[in-house]
Amino acid sequence: MNILVVGGGGREHALCWALAKSPNCSKLYCAPGNAGIAEVAECVEVSVEDVEGLVSFAKDNAIELVIVGPEAPLVLGLVDALTAEGIKAFGPSAAAAELEGSKAFMKDLFAKYNIPTAAYGNFTDYDEAVAYVEQQGAPIVIKASGLAAGKGVILAQTEAEAVAALDQMMNQKSFGEAGDEVVVEEFLDGEEASFFALVDGETALPLISAQDHKAAYDGDKGPNTGGMGAYSPAPVVTTELAQEIMETIIQPTIDGMAAEGCPYKGVLFAGLMIKDGKPKTLEFNVRFGDPECQVLMARLDSDLVEALDAAATGRLNEIELAWRDEAAMVVVMAAAGYPGAYDKGSEIKNLEQANAIDGVTVFHAGTTAEDSKILASGGRVLGVTALGSDVAEAQSKAYQAVDAIDWKEGFCRRDIGWRAIARNK
Repeated sequence: MNILVVGGGGREHALCWALAKSPNCSKLYCAPGNAGIAEVAECVEVSVEDVEGLVSFAKDNAIELVIVGPEAPLVLGLVDALTAEGIKAFGPSAAAAELEGSKAFMKDLFAKYNIPTAAYGNFTDYDEAVAYVEQQGAPIVIKASGLAAGKGVILAQTEAEAVAALDQMMNQKSFGEAGDEVVVEEFLDGEEASFFALVDGETALPLISAQDHKAAYDGDKGPNTGGMGAYSPAPVVTTELAQEIMETIIQPTIDGMAAEGCPYKGVLFAGLMIKDGKPKTLEFNVRFGDPECQVLMARLDSDLVEALDAAATGRLNEIELAWRDEAAMVVVMAAAGYPGAYDKGSEIKNLEQANAIDGVTVFHAGTTAEDSKILASGGRVLGVTALGSDVAEAQSKAYQAVDAIDWKEGFCRRDIGWRAIARNK
């Protein structure tokens, strides 16, 4: 099967790495890819948001399955355009992608179909949003409704912080059009977890649990990022809780989307808050999480091509997934300054030594190759991923690999996985 993966981050490197191992994959392309992806797939210079260019490439190269990594092309309707040309695609339609493209749409769906979540209000008027904050008090959460690359969420500890966040989003347009509408949400405490399921419109097939670390710095301090590391399994998600998540959150969402006339296909990623053994939904994403995808692919012991093709063609009831017993962890190495301003172009050395450590795979997120050198080209640059007998061993191997890499312009958190390790002591 000729396969095209759309994207160029760590998530897409992990997907390409897993797809390339399948006997069902005869030719693998990635648009636009990165320096690491180029080792397992042929990279093509087409932007993820160039819907017309991606469809043309797929037609010209007899692509039989397109796997869309990031959210932006999904919201733009790439899957719809491919389907119209008779090309199979893994991912939701533009209408179904509104689950991530509009947090207001998502929250209203939760309310309509009794999916457990935080109390909220949707606002396009700044003064009305401020009045709601003053009525509710703090702490409170302010979210840009549109796509903001995982950064459009501000936890305000005081009413003043909340009003400043509303001003930043709605008046100063710090997140562009994403902040034209905002969701003001009840603050939920507890333990966060990431839950994924493959969906074919009707059937949902749960994946293993994971937990990521959003904050930039150790101790879960600093600004939110796209993710500074993740591990799997997440001990907070027990077998019983996973069943409850499927019954009270995932399946009602799939049924609700079908009832709304926009059946969901692809991967459904629920960001959850767990308190006293009960889950509430923080958000949905319509694609694999990054960096959670790296640990999921490291643990997957099934043919990824078969599973994603079944999701795209309504055959998930035929699929059973197998997983490795080991735990997995990914530590993100980011450019100094991220998630704020950062420099590009610094050289990264000793990647071969890191990859040579048993159980370690270094996934590239923001890299380019130039004259046999690997250069940093993004904010989150590498996802250093390791397997171990438990989370503690995976953590030890991951940081051993981090320390083998020579990149003085980068930084990482040194405490990824602390919750799971503390729980097991």
